[in-house]
Amino acid sequence: MAEGRDEFFNGSFPDDFMWGTSTSAYQTEGGWDADGKGPSIWDRFTQAGGNTHMNQTGDIACDSYHKTDEDIKLLKNLGVGYYRFSISWSRVLPKGTTDEVNHAGVKYYNDLINSLLQDGITPMVALYHFDLPQALQDEYNGWLNPKMADVFNDYAKFCYETFGDRVKWWITINEPWESALLGHGFGLTPPGKKDLRSSVYRVAYVMLLAHAKAWHTYDQVFRASQQGKVSIILNVQWGEPKSDAQADKDAADRSLEWWLGWFAHPIFVNGDWPDIMKKTVKEKSDAKGIPNRLPELTDPEKQLIKGTADFFALNMYSAFLIEHQAFPSGVDWNYMTDQEMKTSPHPSWQRGATVWLFNTPWALRKLLNWVKEHYNDPEIIITENGFAIDGENELTVEEALNDEKRVNYLTSHVNEALKAIHLDAVRLKGYFYWSLLDNFEWMDGYRVRFGIHRVDFNDPNRTRTPKKSAEVYKEIIRNNGFPR
Repeated sequence: MAEGRDEFFNGSFPDDFMWGTSTSAYQTEGGWDADGKGPSIWDRFTQAGGNTHMNQTGDIACDSYHKTDEDIKLLKNLGVGYYRFSISWSRVLPKGTTDEVNHAGVKYYNDLINSLLQDGITPMVALYHFDLPQALQDEYNGWLNPKMADVFNDYAKFCYETFGDRVKWWITINEPWESALLGHGFGLTPPGKKDLRSSVYRVAYVMLLAHAKAWHTYDQVFRASQQGKVSIILNVQWGEPKSDAQADKDAADRSLEWWLGWFAHPIFVNGDWPDIMKKTVKEKSDAKGIPNRLPELTDPEKQLIKGTADFFALNMYSAFLIEHQAFPSGVDWNYMTDQEMKTSPHPSWQRGATVWLFNTPWALRKLLNWVKEHYNDPEIIITENGFAIDGENELTVEEALNDEKRVNYLTSHVNEALKAIHLDAVRLKGYFYWSLLDNFEWMDGYRVRFGIHRVDFNDPNRTRTPKKSAEVYKEIIRNNGFPR
């Protein structure tokens, strides 16, 4: 795989390659209480204050709830064939259950889906992108409650019934790792719980069961008639060994097993947690004289979970340098230091892994090969990959639009994806750039900008303007790669 690492590769993607961009409901829609929408945990979390940059909220965000036509024009101009967005659960089911349906919210997504299809753009729809209905957090204690697996399954079934005649690409849950660790371990995101001992593992367990049940519901009830595909989006940053020492290589591999494998191993391998995770948590629990904090999956649960993905949906942005240190020998959230929690929203899984890298296109190709080798050569779709400017709202408009760093990132990463297909025989089927728009970037508010279209958040109209990166992406799509 060393072949061509530092060389630009000329060639074309397969004719049926999926070009797209991605957004999520809370980050772009706004209209937080419009037309009968119920509050989500992100509404409550941001409106409480003290949790985001300058106490900013997604109450209005990009105002995509009122600007669907403008967004679709941007997509059409790019020439993408696909658009990945998420449904705001509480916009269609204000209390989180099918007992109360908000028909205005259903109409919003029906109109969006229909408009996309009319313009030749295929929707990929995520059912959950962090914004749990607040009513479910209040009533069930959210994802800590095993009953949530069935509640989510009911919501998924409702969406399949309502939109599945036109939606053929479904994502159950986006980045479950984030909700488990950041929301219930470090308390950085809603519901803001700080319990690294057990809640992290329990939430992951419940979300994994929720995903599996929703996949089986589609497989058993809807697949024959709707002919769609369902997966879960998993995220990871590549762990690059700091040296050629075998110990560093092993540490880097453990970091991937622990982070990506947490959910990928059960789904794509054998229905169970990675061996390193089971071994480490059990040893640490035994040492403390407490019950094993990692829920043990029963044989029926393993059977339920194994194989519940029709493709491997992967989010990846960058890389860490990782070195081995003697303690701890494995990884356990309960052993993270406060400093490690603060170094990055994606903290290091091995002591010493504190060097955060940014524009690392070679890491994308390495990760694609790692997924191929560890998860039985699945079809892969890159559902997020992108570059952020920190403090872009402080740049001049001209500097924001002439985003050369993002252009370099985009071009080099897409080229590495092309190499993975041609040189490594990775079964990569699509690439979705994050993001279509500058948007509300969670704890960072509007300070961090990922969009290939600038959004003026000081303008009540939330004016959108294509950046240079949008024009470059458009050209890549038009050429289907980098032909000679």
